[in-house]
Amino acid sequence: MAEAFKPYVASGQSMPELTLRAVLLGALAGIIFGAVTVYLALRAGLTVSASIPIAVVAISLLKRFGSTILENNIVQTAGSAGESIASGVAFTLPALIFLGFNLEVGRVFIVALCGGILGVLFMIPLRRTLIVKEHGNLLYPEGAACADVLVAGERGGRFAGRVFMGFGVGAVYKFLHEGLRLWRGQPTYDPAWYPGARIAGTTTPEYLGVGYIIGPRVAGTIFAGGVLSWLVIIPLIKFFGSHIPEAIFPGTVPIANMAPGQIWNAYIRSIGAGAVTAAGLITLGRTLPTIVDSLRAGIKDFTASRSGQQVVRARTEDDLPLTIVVGGSAALMVVIWALLSFNINPGHALANAFASVLIVVFGFLFVTVSSRITGLIGNSSNPISGMTIATLMATCLIFVLIGWTGGVWAAVALSVGAVVCVASANAGATSQDLKTGFLVGATPWRQQLALIVGALASVLVIGFTLTYLNQTYTRQEARVIENVAVTPEMKDLGPVDFNGKEYQLLNVLGSRTIPDGRYYFDPAARRIEFQEQPGIGSPDMPAPQATLMTTVINGILNRNLQWGLVLFGVFIVVMLELCGVRSLAFAVGSYLPISTTAPIFAGGVVRWLVEQKTGTAKAGEGEVSSGSLTAAGLIAGGAIAGLLLVGPMDAGRTAQAAAAQRAGQTLAPDAVVYDMGARWWPELAGSSVLALGVFVVLAYFLYHRARKKLETTEG
Repeated sequence: MAEAFKPYVASGQSMPELTLRAVLLGALAGIIFGAVTVYLALRAGLTVSASIPIAVVAISLLKRFGSTILENNIVQTAGSAGESIASGVAFTLPALIFLGFNLEVGRVFIVALCGGILGVLFMIPLRRTLIVKEHGNLLYPEGAACADVLVAGERGGRFAGRVFMGFGVGAVYKFLHEGLRLWRGQPTYDPAWYPGARIAGTTTPEYLGVGYIIGPRVAGTIFAGGVLSWLVIIPLIKFFGSHIPEAIFPGTVPIANMAPGQIWNAYIRSIGAGAVTAAGLITLGRTLPTIVDSLRAGIKDFTASRSGQQVVRARTEDDLPLTIVVGGSAALMVVIWALLSFNINPGHALANAFASVLIVVFGFLFVTVSSRITGLIGNSSNPISGMTIATLMATCLIFVLIGWTGGVWAAVALSVGAVVCVASANAGATSQDLKTGFLVGATPWRQQLALIVGALASVLVIGFTLTYLNQTYTRQEARVIENVAVTPEMKDLGPVDFNGKEYQLLNVLGSRTIPDGRYYFDPAARRIEFQEQPGIGSPDMPAPQATLMTTVINGILNRNLQWGLVLFGVFIVVMLELCGVRSLAFAVGSYLPISTTAPIFAGGVVRWLVEQKTGTAKAGEGEVSSGSLTAAGLIAGGAIAGLLLVGPMDAGRTAQAAAAQRAGQTLAPDAVVYDMGARWWPELAGSSVLALGVFVVLAYFLYHRARKKLETTEG
């Protein structure tokens, strides 16, 4: 057990660990992967652990300068904080846009900072319980895999080539795919013989890599949820609803006139919200014994510290003192209270203090849950969204009971959920890092300090990336709606100038006549003339998790949540659990577009084929192999190329719009600037067959690289 375990570096052995070069490289990696994760989370609603690719980079760059295994571990420890914090932010804070608030960089910075540090602080008293005492029971697959990479790199190995090869191929594919549009971005098939059904796929390297890393079982379960939504429920709604002449709320047009995507937007998202919530709560219920044990251990440690007991521990058992945990948590509560009192909800000091207390209570609860779940299934499949939804539902129900149901309370509830989400996400990554450190023989307090430094560095870029993507992808399109009467569901966001005319910017949520969204309203003519499509929430950046948070908050606080649709999702999950199926991945898949789940499933199929061919069908998402490293490179290359393409595409579109205006024309909302495919081979560029063929070539590249044996020794 834990007593018999011997780490790679013995506790009595001393070597460089928390060095300046390790911290700086780790902070830089956190910044890069933080930006990449924001992009990936907004596109797919999914993220993957960054620890392994960062560890590979650390070995590649520092080994030639004589770095130690403990230094390389500090690099991946500090760097992983950026990925986890970014996922928590991207899953929640974009909901501010949908609720009618501005997405401010300062607000994002404070929420990310507080949540990220709380996730580290709360894991300090839990480390001995979950990492050490549960060694052998909680595997922390990605943490164990990362330790394998570090040990193999210390002994001599070639890992970087796999990651960099995947990175290059992913970046080139992304440039040709989305930069030049040489082939269709999303092959789609709506069978006329099966009305309402849709089969589609966003054929990007990121999704393929994600599917490979999470494996065929999880990828298949996610895709099964998409099959249920897009090939069963939507056709059912279309079949029965086509005979009803009027619109059915929350839809605003008759179902007979709705495309599959519109049905998904109006009805399936609520069903998915119920499914994800129920699956998250069931998962939490399974972890209650661990929660109780961890709370007892934390109280016991705190009592011992307060009594003045001094315990001499080995280097590998030396955590940051519990006084830092308590004092740091109290200081962060003050920061959160100040954010709420001066930026979000002024004039309600006591209420904001109560919200700060809720953050700490829910934060410690779900940090424990997050660490436990990560130990079982890995960080990439950690149900952060389910925990956040549970937090939001509990917070909103408390607010309703108290009577806090005004518009500003939605932002307060979201702030509570966002900090808890970031803390839970970072706790999962922290757990993996601490497990890696436990296996290689790192010093816990040095790792914990590196995690805090990594959090401080990464939050600087996350807010700017989020707002930059939103501004870049924001579009205005003509949308005329006559005789509009402003109702309480239409929040006035103030005046806005567009095309030389001043409008009122209305944010519509929950109207029975106008679809949710932002509109340019002419009050004199009582007419909506344009619709603003925020970049986050658009087809380019759908932000599925944040949309789900909006549905929950707005529905409970305004008491218009479609509980019938939500309960459909709940009982689908109950049925799966009664059949012995773990429902969380299925629930997430039922909520996501099938264009996302299908290419992820393709990645899982590639891994299954590799395992069958090589005879290495090995459970655990954290498996270190040529395939997993190449897949990590595909994800990083595709995401970074996507980020780099944003600026030139936006600048080119602005120039194209100016040229169209000079010619007396209007640029189409979906116009593409560098659409070389439409110019060179228009028929092929619009062909689904060509798009699928190129994606199959990419999948074969991954399959070919994954079959190669990973060299763990040189020479």
